[in-house]
Amino acid sequence: DECPPPNAPRDYHEESLGRTARWAARCKEAHGKEDQALFGIVQGGLFPDLREQSLRLTVEIGFDGYAVGGLSVGESRAAMLETLALTALGLPAGRPRYFMGIGDPVGILQVIALGVDMFDCVLPTRLARHGAALTPDGRLNLKNAKFRHDLGALDPECSCATCAGYSRAYLAHLVRENELLGHRLLTLHNVNFTVDLCRRARLEILAGRFERWSQAWISRYSGNQTA
Repeated sequence: DECPPPNAPRDYHEESLGRTARWAARCKEAHGKEDQALFGIVQGGLFPDLREQSLRLTVEIGFDGYAVGGLSVGESRAAMLETLALTALGLPAGRPRYFMGIGDPVGILQVIALGVDMFDCVLPTRLARHGAALTPDGRLNLKNAKFRHDLGALDPECSCATCAGYSRAYLAHLVRENELLGHRLLTLHNVNFTVDLCRRARLEILAGRFERWSQAWISRYSGNQTA
């Protein structure tokens, strides 16, 4: 697909979605691997009618799954969610839905609530490279002086190898010294945290408790962002 910036003019978005649809048709025609899923990508920027047009063109081609592109690229979170909700309504039931490029915990739960099944993002590893850890009580910035003598686990609720074997103080030392081990240990934790969040979300969906659980989870996470 072609992913224009959100502030691109309408005529550019219209031209771009047409190009994406033509590429999608060519991809579908050329695709020959039965063990490989092919996803069509819906574009259209923040314009509802262009989203609907791109959605119709993509679904008409027919794919194993469908991706929502062109969001989480600089627009407001409110605009992103509004456009995603509009797009998700027209995606075929029973086909996986993939949101391209979201990885913050709150955003993950918000797009799941709108029917998204899959997503990808560099955020867990990027945060680790900058000395930050994801926890249920918000992000921890291990560059902060208060962690220098904190012998507690990075996240007492986490069972990953980092939390089981290394203290906040030691991880903070590695971060301050720019040791690659620190980046790796924080990456291990952040990826484990994100995967576990998705696993828990799935269990809550199956139990019929997702909305209440996710609201409580987001409230706890968002209320502790000063760590």
